[in-house]
Amino acid sequence: MRFLRFIVIVAVVLGGLFVGADRWAVGYAEDRLAERIQSRQGLAGSAEVDIHGFPFLTQALSHELEQVDLKLTGVDATADGRKTRLSELDASFHDVKLNGDYTGGSAKRAEGTALISYEDLTKASQTGATLTYGGQPGKLKVTATVDFFGKPITRSVISTVALVDGKEGSGGKIVRVRADSVPGEGIPGIETAIRKRTDFDRRIDDGLPAGLKLSALTSDAAGVHLTLTGTDVSLAGS
Repeated sequence: MRFLRFIVIVAVVLGGLFVGADRWAVGYAEDRLAERIQSRQGLAGSAEVDIHGFPFLTQALSHELEQVDLKLTGVDATADGRKTRLSELDASFHDVKLNGDYTGGSAKRAEGTALISYEDLTKASQTGATLTYGGQPGKLKVTATVDFFGKPITRSVISTVALVDGKEGSGGKIVRVRADSVPGEGIPGIETAIRKRTDFDRRIDDGLPAGLKLSALTSDAAGVHLTLTGTDVSLAGS
């Protein structure tokens, strides 16, 4: 009886040591992977990594992870020489195959979301217009001032923000903002002048982890929310 009790105690102690070592290892791996991603993405903010599944050590030895969650802040997406900042990007990578030196890997599939604040969307427009929430999903309020025959004219319009296909051959998706209508359209030239300030397209696929694509968007009081999906998605640029 004492022998059995001794065996149980040893098993509990060894189990505790294994769990402790496993949790230390996964924490270390999460920190190193976050550093790698932050460096490669050139983030203005931070990167957080959460590796799922237990035990981690057996997953690491097989170079296969069940799921890796990634949270990024301050992601600068650059396309066509123009920069658009994503305030947040949250993604889940499934069935991750690690490379030989554990510095990255690729996931069979991934999905996530990203947020563009109205402040950052205003900067991305590069037209001098100010963008805010338009009062309902998919709508923005865009305010712009133009010089019309020497007189400054300020107009606020309700615009639709949508995701459209890029130009033929370029691939990817484009975030498009278009005014539904322009006050004073009856004045010759006024609509064209206002739309030069309020209407714009931005392609931001280039700033996302390789293989992760835009699939949908909507807007609310917080900003423009993007839905992301992909297959064979790169993790840490591997």
